[in-house]
Amino acid sequence: MERVILHADANSFYASVELLGRPELKTQPVAVCGDPEARHGIVLAKNQPARAMGVATGEPIWQARRKCPGLVALPPHFDQYMRYSRLLRDIYAQYTDRVEPYGLDEAWLDISAPGVTVAAGERLADMIRLRSRAELGITVSVGVSFGKVMAKLASDMKKPDGTTVLKRDDFQAKAWPLPAEALLYVGGSTLAQLTQLNIRTIGDLARSDEAALTLKLGKHGAMLKAFALGLDAGEVAEDGAHIPPRSVGHSVTLPKDVETPEQARCVLYQLAEAVCARMREQHLAAGCVSIALRAPDLSWRSRQMPLLPESCLTGEVAAAAMRLFEAGASPLPLRSMGLTCSRLTPARGALQLDFLGESERRARAMRLEDALDALKARHGHRAVRRGVELWDRRLSADPLKERDEMIPFHAV
Repeated sequence: MERVILHADANSFYASVELLGRPELKTQPVAVCGDPEARHGIVLAKNQPARAMGVATGEPIWQARRKCPGLVALPPHFDQYMRYSRLLRDIYAQYTDRVEPYGLDEAWLDISAPGVTVAAGERLADMIRLRSRAELGITVSVGVSFGKVMAKLASDMKKPDGTTVLKRDDFQAKAWPLPAEALLYVGGSTLAQLTQLNIRTIGDLARSDEAALTLKLGKHGAMLKAFALGLDAGEVAEDGAHIPPRSVGHSVTLPKDVETPEQARCVLYQLAEAVCARMREQHLAAGCVSIALRAPDLSWRSRQMPLLPESCLTGEVAAAAMRLFEAGASPLPLRSMGLTCSRLTPARGALQLDFLGESERRARAMRLEDALDALKARHGHRAVRRGVELWDRRLSADPLKERDEMIPFHAV
């Protein structure tokens, strides 16, 4: 039985939701932007007229306005985005119980069943687009294919408000000429490495030497080649099923530049506190820590290191992050900082004894973390704080808990 997978992507989602209450702006270039006074002044989303003027997600507002002098900047309303995300998923759930969200504005739907054809998937995609537009006022682009990766690729090919089908017998002709970065999981860093191998299109990736890819990118390279070849056995999670994260991270744009290592330590401990609390909620431990640092000119630098043994203890994660910061002789000042834990595994419940007492020390530290988590759950995130976090109160004014980012694990 050939699988039939849909990927639904709400077009310019944040901007579309904002324009529901501002219909007079629909023909004007509009961007949803952060708060410049809090130094979050970047474009979070834009509508089609703004896109046509070259406005890009993630760029500073001043740069967007230079491209588009008539740009209308609107503040975000995340409660409304959550509401409309749920309404979209309610529509999807009327056709299948296998709906896997991918962020607020995207989702995979598995409608595979005996007798269900790609043509039936295309009809359902058109129905979903019609209902979303009629009932919610939001347009959706839908990709239909035999796997999650190709369905996601298809949904990006016809925007806004389009249905694209990639069948097993024609996906090569349609997908292989596309740039490599159009493929899921090919980000900026991966793209740079592929370019060094002279891989520029999805077809180049499919025809590439797997040994060279693996040498350059490890298992990730072999996975990407398989995707390019249409070899994707990833399952769509059942609606409401828990999908364990593959990484947990926080980033924050600071109210003032970090100018000293002591200030950096203050911020890194706050980030580690929030990240580790999320890992403990999920009963996970990390085997890798990475930090990302942005300078005032908006250039980024990132570094990572393994964490052995795996840990979800704030002190251990923060210490590793600080070692990364110090070892790299990080240039100061810094405008924003981020910390991410990856290579997540289930936290070990059993205690492995050792002669030096290290296991018992870590067990005591975990009991202390659990007690602090309980206090914060009852009295608020800022009820109990580490002294290092108070080194500079101007750098700890915003509750970092609100900057949480969890990246779901998509099985492949």
